Amino acid sequence: MANNDWQEYQFIQGAVFNNETISSFGNIQNELICTQNQNIICDLSHLGLLEISGGDAVTFLQGQVTNDVKLLNASNAHYTGYCSPKGRLLALFFAFSHHQKLHFQLNQKLLEPISKRLKMYVMRSKVSINNVSDTVVKIGLNGNDVPALLVTFFSHIPTQAYESFSEENATLIRLAGNSPRFEIICETERAKQIWQSLKAKCKPVGRACWEWLEIQAGIPDIYVQTQEEFVPQMVNLDLLNAINFKKGCYTGQEIVARTHYLGKVKRRTHLAHIATSTPPQAGDDVMNLNKEAVGKIVRSAIAPANGYSVLAEIRLESVETGDLFVNDTKLEIQALPYALNE
Repeated sequence: MANNDWQEYQFIQGAVFNNETISSFGNIQNELICTQNQNIICDLSHLGLLEISGGDAVTFLQGQVTNDVKLLNASNAHYTGYCSPKGRLLALFFAFSHHQKLHFQLNQKLLEPISKRLKMYVMRSKVSINNVSDTVVKIGLNGNDVPALLVTFFSHIPTQAYESFSEENATLIRLAGNSPRFEIICETERAKQIWQSLKAKCKPVGRACWEWLEIQAGIPDIYVQTQEEFVPQMVNLDLLNAINFKKGCYTGQEIVARTHYLGKVKRRTHLAHIATSTPPQAGDDVMNLNKEAVGKIVRSAIAPANGYSVLAEIRLESVETGDLFVNDTKLEIQALPYALNE
């Protein structure tokens, strides 16, 4: 059930909804242009959120995900993958602590099946897995002035990517990005106070703008249509410190470790632009000149000027040797904000 109180507040602010997701505040293209060089504020209700608690929660999760859950505390967050026994990604979680409980943020469309799958493995462990997507509000902020603006609400502003800071009624996490980017996790009334204060100096924008920022930061995602398509290294999870190779066993660990220790990764995810009016979809094939499939679209978002920004998983040799296409339109490879260690 949706957070009707928060949705009503956003509607009054001018939000345009599409299936309970804020698509814009009236002009997507203008909002995208503003996202490039202004301060923006964005509702993140399109993201699902699981709260995982109980005396055995950490031990249970250690056997499920690619990163070291024991390293999560009130001062840090991280990405972590969730794999099938064959080492293929079923979901990507953004994991953090809020109110002394572990929270896993993920693609909303995957929330129910992933929650159901996790619960299958709880057995007799003291673990509770709850969907809190509609009771906890998530707000995204981006822009050079944002750290100074947040001083009104938080006694400490994180300065490093994935540094977290929690107060009694809210958690603030610094995200990766070309300019200062943050996520706030809090209850509805606190969210209203923050939004009301910041909207004067931060332009409200819809989901498309946040998706574009995520892609510019090189952050992948897993969708229903791309589940089990990628080993974690194919979407750069090792480069995002989302895999811990010392933590011990978890589902799919043998394949993930083998990929790491027995040679180079032969496929990587690249940032690219496609000058097209047809939205590329996650799972679309990347083709070479010979019409051979050499990769797949991982994530796609409308770009500020024209066309679409994408993250595309591609064979490294194909990137080096020739032109690449998606739906017969050329893929223009761009530089990621982190190095692709081969």
